[in-house]
Amino acid sequence: MNAIHELVMQSSGEQELNIKGVKGPVSVGVDLGTSSIVLIVTDAKGNPVFAASRDADCVKDGLVVKYLEAVRIVRELKAQAEEALGIELTEAAGAIPPGTYGNNKRAVQNVIESAEMECTAIVDEPEAAAYAMKIRDGAVVDIGGGTTGISIFEKGKMVFSEDEPTGGTQMTLVVAGALGVPIPEGEKYKRDHHHEKDTFVMIRPVIDKMAAITQNFIERYGKKVKKVYLVGGATNFEEFESVFEKRITAQILKPEYPEFVTPLGIALKSAEQKKECEESA
Repeated sequence: MNAIHELVMQSSGEQELNIKGVKGPVSVGVDLGTSSIVLIVTDAKGNPVFAASRDADCVKDGLVVKYLEAVRIVRELKAQAEEALGIELTEAAGAIPPGTYGNNKRAVQNVIESAEMECTAIVDEPEAAAYAMKIRDGAVVDIGGGTTGISIFEKGKMVFSEDEPTGGTQMTLVVAGALGVPIPEGEKYKRDHHHEKDTFVMIRPVIDKMAAITQNFIERYGKKVKKVYLVGGATNFEEFESVFEKRITAQILKPEYPEFVTPLGIALKSAEQKKECEESA
């Protein structure tokens, strides 16, 4: 994840990160989240060279519910990346939550293809996150807009997966209620880093519930988990992991830019799968 940090440091904005002059083949990861859509591009060595996100409510409970809007946003992010990097993006990979099959999986593929890119792969979100962070053993807790999900890995294989409907949306509802403002204004306030300390006081009980959900998942798994990795845009508060540390005995780890972990893993994982296919052909 150091490469993400370096990419951010070279950017003047928080929502668009890019390095000009990329050469050679690239891989693209598209993450259709509950509260945002993220597109990330990696070069032939797996280094991220572009990342951008856009607020969106096109997905609910892992399902694409606003198809045309999702396509429009992915097209705009694609154009943004092409302009920044000076290349044409022709392929991309997407991801789905665990247990998503059939038409739901196909919908993610259709969004990518409707944005005029060939869909090279659809991978599992937790496996993508684990791949990006090089996790072989431990738990990945992905806190998105709608759910808190956990995936536990042993020797690089996912052996346990669960989720519950508590996420960033619940945080927004609490903030809006506390301030007495409409939900969209509550969401805007929550995302404003200038209000982070005040926001954290309001949403701390929600984060504690997420920690309790995670603790229950680990107990249900029935084995000791030494490390818990927190990812997802909803974890982007400085004191977030401290709440988990009070409930869970495992080491709690959070990357510096948790919102980019899954899309980075999507790009990297799809590049590896493509390479394996080419070598076996």
